Amino acid sequence: MQLDPLATLEAATPAGMPPDEWRARVQLAACYRVFACLGWTELIFNHITLRLPGEPAAFLINPFGLTYREVTARNLIKIALDGTPLQQTPHHVNRAGFVIHSAVHAARADAHCVMHTHTTAGMAVACKRNGLSHDDFYGAELFGDVAYHEFEGITVHDGEKPRLVASLGDKRVLILRNHGLLVVGHDVFDAFRWMWTLQRACELQVAADSIAGPNLPLSDGIRTACARDARAFEPKGVVDRLLFLGVLRDGGFEPASLA
Repeated sequence: MQLDPLATLEAATPAGMPPDEWRARVQLAACYRVFACLGWTELIFNHITLRLPGEPAAFLINPFGLTYREVTARNLIKIALDGTPLQQTPHHVNRAGFVIHSAVHAARADAHCVMHTHTTAGMAVACKRNGLSHDDFYGAELFGDVAYHEFEGITVHDGEKPRLVASLGDKRVLILRNHGLLVVGHDVFDAFRWMWTLQRACELQVAADSIAGPNLPLSDGIRTACARDARAFEPKGVVDRLLFLGVLRDGGFEPASLA
């Protein structure tokens, strides 16, 4: 497989589709495959959503009922903020599952991609009173960038949206207490990089807390420095895509299967 298995597919825009929309579709479909490769799936539930370039009120979402390995660039559904399909589709949209995503997309102009997971480690940390630890390599990278939202039950009611948005504020990460993880990013690759960092931090915390003896704390000064340096990787945006493509190659997916 070529080093960048998405490049050729991204350039092969189908007739009648704007190139920017096709590129977004390819990247989001690839992200669902990456999540499947990493085991960040919950059967047919959860979502990764992406705002379409040049269409601030239009988003792409996975067809409800398909597994993450069955998502393709063409079967992703274009929807409005209320979850209503903006195109004909034989598939269903899980409007209830879009409540969280629609709230974040509507409130944050920079939240082009929103990822929500129910991984075991993520949900375990979400159940802890003290939340995410910043005393390990990855947790320290997220210092100062994590918000929390109290559990109100299954997130299916529009009335929770303003409270959820207020909880997130301007942070990149939102831990939904007793529920799961949420990350926002300016594109698929940016959001993935920080979801991966968050997931690794949760896994390390679960592992460290399972070993007898006290954990070794870090100072706020070290945590702050780690968070600053983690955001300073150069060149900007390139590391995020390289990380993503590495997982995609390891997954062994043929680019044609994403179309």
